[in-house]
Amino acid sequence: MSSLIFLFILSFLNTSFTACAQNPDFLAGFCPNTNTTTFSKNSTYSINLTTLLSSLSSRNASYSTGFQNATAGESPDMITGLFLCRGDLSPEVCRNCVVFSVNDTLTRCPNVREAVLYYEECMLRYSHRNILSTPKLHPVAWRTNGNNMSYRQVVRFEDTVSNNLNRAAVRAANSPRKVFAFKTNWTEFQNLSGLVQCTPDLTTQDCLNCLQLSINRLPFYRIGVRIRYPSCYSRYELYQFYNETAITTLQLPQLSPPLVPSPQRPGKGGNPSVLVVAIVVLVILVVLLPIACYCFLAKREKKPYDTAPAFHGDDITTADSLQLDYRTIQTATNDFAERNKIGRGGFGEVYKGILSNGTEVAVKRLSKTSGQGETEFKNEVVVVAKLQHRNLVRLQGFCLEGEERILVYEYVRNKSLDYIIFDPAKKSQLDWTLRYKIIDGIARGILYLHQDSRLTVIHRDLKASNILLDEDMNPKIADFGMARIFGMDQTQEKTGRVVGTLGYMPPEYVMNGHFSMKSDVYSFGVLVLEIISGKRNSSFHERDVARDLVTYAWRLWSNGTALDLVDPIIEGNCQKNEVIRCIHIGLLCVQEDPVKRPTLSTIFVMLTSNTVTLPVPQQPGFSVQTRNQLHQWSTSVDRSLITDIYPR
Repeated sequence: MSSLIFLFILSFLNTSFTACAQNPDFLAGFCPNTNTTTFSKNSTYSINLTTLLSSLSSRNASYSTGFQNATAGESPDMITGLFLCRGDLSPEVCRNCVVFSVNDTLTRCPNVREAVLYYEECMLRYSHRNILSTPKLHPVAWRTNGNNMSYRQVVRFEDTVSNNLNRAAVRAANSPRKVFAFKTNWTEFQNLSGLVQCTPDLTTQDCLNCLQLSINRLPFYRIGVRIRYPSCYSRYELYQFYNETAITTLQLPQLSPPLVPSPQRPGKGGNPSVLVVAIVVLVILVVLLPIACYCFLAKREKKPYDTAPAFHGDDITTADSLQLDYRTIQTATNDFAERNKIGRGGFGEVYKGILSNGTEVAVKRLSKTSGQGETEFKNEVVVVAKLQHRNLVRLQGFCLEGEERILVYEYVRNKSLDYIIFDPAKKSQLDWTLRYKIIDGIARGILYLHQDSRLTVIHRDLKASNILLDEDMNPKIADFGMARIFGMDQTQEKTGRVVGTLGYMPPEYVMNGHFSMKSDVYSFGVLVLEIISGKRNSSFHERDVARDLVTYAWRLWSNGTALDLVDPIIEGNCQKNEVIRCIHIGLLCVQEDPVKRPTLSTIFVMLTSNTVTLPVPQQPGFSVQTRNQLHQWSTSVDRSLITDIYPR
């Protein structure tokens, strides 16, 4: 009876508000309906849900702050819920959205123990689990503007949007309401507006992490996008979509050189001694600056190409906060018990561990006889510690004690891509939708390394075994032991120490030691062809047809039979136009001339926009297959750091 009265009240409130305001714009709803997530109508949980929804939609709720959480009942039937209104909305609009969503959830998600409903104006969420102060990045809701940024402008637009959103994210994370908006010039006639927001129950760091992950996932080739997670929200448009008077707005200034005041003339209030000092300083600069430049250039002349690792040993101090005690790691892995072993990396064994706070981790214990020395180990620590992206594996800590060199990563449940994609039984887990998602995620991760991070990083060892898959099959690039940092104005480099994996290295790198961002592009192209075909490049079986997968794909493309490359498991259930486009992109990436290979920013646009015309691919570079070939091609190769890939 009480439930019927509550429904009547909600219906009345909804009708009343509809009369004076437009119904909220529904974006998406998620309410899992399984045997473990449902409840009966007259159960204790049903009564607690009614109580909770009544509390969230009452007149006493916190509509002025746009956020409220509440709980009802006791375990095991306790329920927790919250609402979050967009930070620029008035209390009246916020209340209208919450009341409407409470009524709406009874229709969209009946008898379900947890639900998330996204509207343009607000979000409603409840669950039988404790959802407070816990960042949640699933499920996600998108809405994009149907128009794309022009191909010529997409890179500059991406930089502008990404930089402004990330700056706003920092301001939002440090604000009491966890919300911030900005407006800045894009063109003479258009402003770029953006808004980011978290649920205020999150810590500053959790809010910032959530926003940065959402920003990294935005397709910046669109002129407007909004993305909603249960814990945060990001949006940008080329028009002002929020109420400027209701929210603190940051006008992001254009960078300009600092103004230097002119020295005042004596007799006009100036100080003659100040003028004398200024002249002396200027003379010193004029004399010393050329000397400094000469010394710098002379030093560079003595080093025609770099053979040192990307970082010096002292740079490990930048990651000191991640250093863990050996005993802590030993306890987490049960003293590296055999039952905890989950794999073997390029330089040692990997164990699953559980830290004292309950966090699951993957512990990479480097072999004492491995090819990776202390410098490579420190290099990986410093590189990964400085990089944060949803498509890069996250470093949780490291240990460097005596002969022990240990890296502690986030635990990725589905192991590596090669563990699934090359296994005849397991590869059926990856339909075309998931394979395309993996290709897209790898591209996003490499794009971040090459362009969007504070550093410009060349991975140099991209391969299927270095792509980890989380529980949602999101790819995460791993193993940065051989990564190199580039100067922002640098396009390529030469090394006498070729490292990597046969089949993924481009010819200019194997033969001459030249590597650049286009080296990673080549490896990405090989990965794309492997993901589509389900076959390993370096152990390709059609030896009477082609010596490797890349050559085989090129022959099929040239003969107009590109779809013959597709894995038979997904052949009957895939978007053929999408598959052909991916094969086309893969072949563009493995062209012999690195200049003709597209950049990752161009590849990303190619993958996410069907309106971009792709150039015709040229002859691929050869693929390394045997150690004998490797020896013939280059005598400068560090063979101890070359990995052969053979069938399992």
